[in-house]
Amino acid sequence: MILAKKSRKSLAHIVALTNQKGGVAKTTTCVNLAASLSAARRKVLVVDLDAQANATMSSGIEPNDVSPNTYDVLVGKKDAQQAIIRQTKALYDLLPSSRDVTAAEVFLQSKKDKHFYLKRALQPISHLYDYIFIDCPPALNIMTVNAMTAADGLIVPVQCEYLALRGLADLRNTVDGIRNTVNPKLEIEGLVRTMFDKRNRLAREVSNQLLEVFSSKVYNVIIPRNVRLAEAPSYGLPIIIYDAKSSGSKTYLALAGEFIRRHEGK
Repeated sequence: MILAKKSRKSLAHIVALTNQKGGVAKTTTCVNLAASLSAARRKVLVVDLDAQANATMSSGIEPNDVSPNTYDVLVGKKDAQQAIIRQTKALYDLLPSSRDVTAAEVFLQSKKDKHFYLKRALQPISHLYDYIFIDCPPALNIMTVNAMTAADGLIVPVQCEYLALRGLADLRNTVDGIRNTVNPKLEIEGLVRTMFDKRNRLAREVSNQLLEVFSSKVYNVIIPRNVRLAEAPSYGLPIIIYDAKSSGSKTYLALAGEFIRRHEGK
């Protein structure tokens, strides 16, 4: 059961969804968790920081048709308030991306304070939301570091397969480096097992290893492989709207409930 909404905090809790390995349902988890929380009457903003703009398209927005976007915000042409799309059909607010974000990476590289641009952009709007989710690129680049600098914590979607733990060890080292330099409060606050096939012995073994290594940081809810969940992004809809009765919809709603209990049930 999803907890009833309590009074909004003064500032949003900012979460970056990241995994340096692609194809682990990172964007799927970002948009569907955000939509499920919005359905639970939380005010949510999704920030698409990836030049591929998958979170933007999964929210029903065509990247080539939207301006201003994340690029304009990062280079200082617009503030975040001007670029946000309100109440997308995916239920949440969206700071959209486009291929222009690649140019923002080039722009930031020459700046002395290059890691703080996103943090500064989000500060004036943080009080408007309960949660801000940042969809990171599947790489450790300047955009991902900006997200980690702005975030209170990380959620890491993990596909239970060979080398998953090794990739997480690399991510831990990255988080330690960020914590020691630009964001001392940063932590991995949760791991979500995605695209899970319980019939696969390796998947079960890796899942058990994750629990041994990360213990309570691993979410209890496991996201299964689901055809309807895979179809939803092509329609620009979160799974709770595309097919509310599917197992994918039910598990993301359950994940949202667990997320709320972790953050609001204390």
